[in-house]
Amino acid sequence: MSLVTLQEVLQEAQRGGYAVGAFNTNNMEIVQAIVETAEEERAPVILQASQGALKYAGLSYITAMVRAAATGASVPVVLHLDHGTSFEQAMLCLRHGFTSVMFDGSKYALADNIAHTLRVAEVAHAMEASVEGELGKIGGTEDDISVEEKDAFMTDPAEAEEFVAATGVDALAVAIGTAHGPYKGKPVLDFARLAAIRDRVKIPLVLHGASGVPAESIRRAIELGVCKINIDTDIRQAFTRGVKHVLQNSPAEYDPRKILGPAKAEMKAVIREKIRLFGSAGKA
Repeated sequence: MSLVTLQEVLQEAQRGGYAVGAFNTNNMEIVQAIVETAEEERAPVILQASQGALKYAGLSYITAMVRAAATGASVPVVLHLDHGTSFEQAMLCLRHGFTSVMFDGSKYALADNIAHTLRVAEVAHAMEASVEGELGKIGGTEDDISVEEKDAFMTDPAEAEEFVAATGVDALAVAIGTAHGPYKGKPVLDFARLAAIRDRVKIPLVLHGASGVPAESIRRAIELGVCKINIDTDIRQAFTRGVKHVLQNSPAEYDPRKILGPAKAEMKAVIREKIRLFGSAGKA
């Protein structure tokens, strides 16, 4: 199957009352783990690459790996830029075949965020690609983007309505209490704020920093309109667990296939759990 757009899978999720997992990828084993599990679960899936991933693996490599996996898959696969911070980067990803881009203008004032996001959306939509915007800052660290807890702020529902109307984005990432990276304690999400945003914004909503968020909170967020859920830290930790297990139990092992194979299995277990939690299993 050829790659599909974010709008295609999220519109179906919104109609069906479930969320689609957006899993960050950095190498071949992660790509394979995500797509293989989506196939086994008959679930649509979003593979996304952050700026750090593109710097590490290279834009051409990421695109080629995901395209190869999608071509052999029978479930919908989206290739998405995660936390793009410039017009130029978004355009480069679109020219390489990404079917969706996120422009993260959360560091800007509302008017500037709208202007920058609109510029990306106008070109992306002309290329039949989707756009995710962000309003409000999410705490923690996402590659080289770091937001201190004291600087993180929640999405304002009225501003969300204005932002969506002015930019025409296909999905909106909202800040309701999640954070990037491992949590220091149990995250507490502002569901009243999410419900107020849902009342004003009719497009699919996105939850970033969902690794480590309790299952009951995830289910409630989906009930309140979240259709895309980002998972990165949980996958990284699963990868590391798999590698550590092999090297601790077989310190003389030097075959990368025997080291990375178990890491892939660990990642698949996490991805499967998330797909089922999000309600997207059997939706493809």
